[in-house]
Amino acid sequence: MTTILCAVAVLLTLGYTTLNGFRDASTAVAAAVRTRALTPGIAVTVAAIFAFLGTLASSSFGFFLVNRLDVSLPEGNAGLMMLICALLAASGWGLFCWWRGMPTSSTHALLSGIAGATGAAVLLGALPGGSGLDILASGVLLPLVVTPIVAYLLAYFLVLPATWLIRHETARNVSARSRAGQALGACAVALGLGLQDGQRSGAMLMLVFITAQSMEPGTTPWALQLTAAAFLAFGVLLGGWRITHTLEHRLVKIDPLRGMVAQGVAAGLLYVGALLLHLPLSTNQSVTSAIVGAGANQPFESVIWRNVVRVVGHWLATPVVCVLGGAVLALAAYPLTQL
Repeated sequence: MTTILCAVAVLLTLGYTTLNGFRDASTAVAAAVRTRALTPGIAVTVAAIFAFLGTLASSSFGFFLVNRLDVSLPEGNAGLMMLICALLAASGWGLFCWWRGMPTSSTHALLSGIAGATGAAVLLGALPGGSGLDILASGVLLPLVVTPIVAYLLAYFLVLPATWLIRHETARNVSARSRAGQALGACAVALGLGLQDGQRSGAMLMLVFITAQSMEPGTTPWALQLTAAAFLAFGVLLGGWRITHTLEHRLVKIDPLRGMVAQGVAAGLLYVGALLLHLPLSTNQSVTSAIVGAGANQPFESVIWRNVVRVVGHWLATPVVCVLGGAVLALAAYPLTQL
């Protein structure tokens, strides 16, 4: 039974990783494609390469997800079933939001699903009370509040010095240099995607094997990180253009200069979160908030606020839906762990 559950959990983790790349690729390259800094084909190709490299590089900085969760999961069938339920809840919500074109956080969905499954285990007496609260508070709620505000404000105010620096340039030169900056920005955001989401995908694979008692905690096999990098890059290559359409046409209209500023802010936040703060920041939330912030700082109204509110509503709904989904699935699946 343990072997079967372990195999199912590994397959679901790889599927989640592919879906993560599929959804976040469009976020990473949306601004560059919108302003024609990159063609869609080239954009997803370079994004896949840099997401792959970022995932491999993340192995040098430790797996903060595993360090946070390995003491909170029961070993054996019960723990594996919790992970399966969390992955199902996160993947289901991710597919639904992609279908609606909403740039929601795959990371928050996964951590919320784990928190919900952990809460179910507490109700069943398999874990002590409060085991999932730290995951939800520091892994989901704190980044959910901080990331959009910081990204929006930084992008909004950084437009001011950017426009001052190019005040004597011709419009043609500004557009050309900004598009070149956007091409670099797309690569930078994709690298941040690997550092953030790729790291967690490798950590989830480790967590599966640790829970199945097939691996000792503290080890970081290179093969697992390489596998996570490959599946994340594959998902990026597939591209999720529904979300790109939302960012390009439904939220805000931006020029190449503001697109460059937004991508620079988003990439910077992802790096700081991964390398310094060890916080699971969302690529989707960072990029979306930065694009809206940069676009809001224009002499004319360019933000479609009703659509922004819809996106934020899906962000707030993510932890609620995934906590409940993970908990309900874990409670329903509990009898299977007793076989």
